[in-house]
Amino acid sequence: MENRKINSSQHDYYTVNNDWAGDRTIKDSQEIIQYHTDSGIRIWCNEQSIDYDPHWHAALEIIMPVENFYEVEINQQIYHINPGEFLFIPPQELHKLIAPESGRRFILLLDISLLLELKSSSSIQSLLIQPIHVTPDTYPQIYREVYQHLYQITEEYFSENEYAELTIYSLLLDLFAKFAYNHIYQKELFPNVRTARQKEYIKKFNNLLEYIDDHYSEDLNLENMADYMGFSKFHFSRLFKQYTDLTFNDYLHSRRLKASEALLANPNLPIIEVALQSGYASISTFNRLFKQYKHCTPSEYRSRKQGKY
Repeated sequence: MENRKINSSQHDYYTVNNDWAGDRTIKDSQEIIQYHTDSGIRIWCNEQSIDYDPHWHAALEIIMPVENFYEVEINQQIYHINPGEFLFIPPQELHKLIAPESGRRFILLLDISLLLELKSSSSIQSLLIQPIHVTPDTYPQIYREVYQHLYQITEEYFSENEYAELTIYSLLLDLFAKFAYNHIYQKELFPNVRTARQKEYIKKFNNLLEYIDDHYSEDLNLENMADYMGFSKFHFSRLFKQYTDLTFNDYLHSRRLKASEALLANPNLPIIEVALQSGYASISTFNRLFKQYKHCTPSEYRSRKQGKY
């Protein structure tokens, strides 16, 4: 049973769920989240010094250390999260949790499938191409707002207010919007483009990301996307990198490989079919790129997802 909050007004409260480990069900490396009735949200504040082998789930996970650091390993990269920092782990991402000998942290698991159906969900998808490590240095313009939103989410959850879930999802949507606006307006995205055309370019590239989300399994390449946008290949490449911080090819491969991760969870789907459904006509290209970005082969990744090491 979850204990209730202490001194929430100063954000130094904590709740300790000693059943956190027992409440977690992991089968073949997939965590089956035990949501509360008619809810898509589960939040713990725990003190357990327990490591968790690589696993994945369909929910967005947010790690919020309160006392002492916490570590997460994703794609051979260690994210060291200190108190006051936050790590957003995208859905379907295989990750390992590494706990210190003592400490306390919030663990948030949120079903965001409905949010990803919204018209502007491409901005959320692009944000979650990779993990987001929020610190005062990485997101100085919105750090305080991220901090306040996340702690308000935890307060709402443990308050058991009638409209807590509605409030939490509205806060989460606002949080994603702040990330999106921070990306667009807190830096000069297109330094060589006249101010009058900035909004036009932002709209065009938002539409492009939506198009990629809908058509990533098709024959997309730099040339036809430049034509789609009405730019030369060179101009398009430069603008795309300015807008997303990734080259077009890196973004497309990241989006396709994110889709392939979900497909690989099905042990009955042949690797060649995973490649085709993800947008790769060549199994050798798929294998090569998967290993380049994920540091293992698709077969090895599938084995890890199924808990076969």
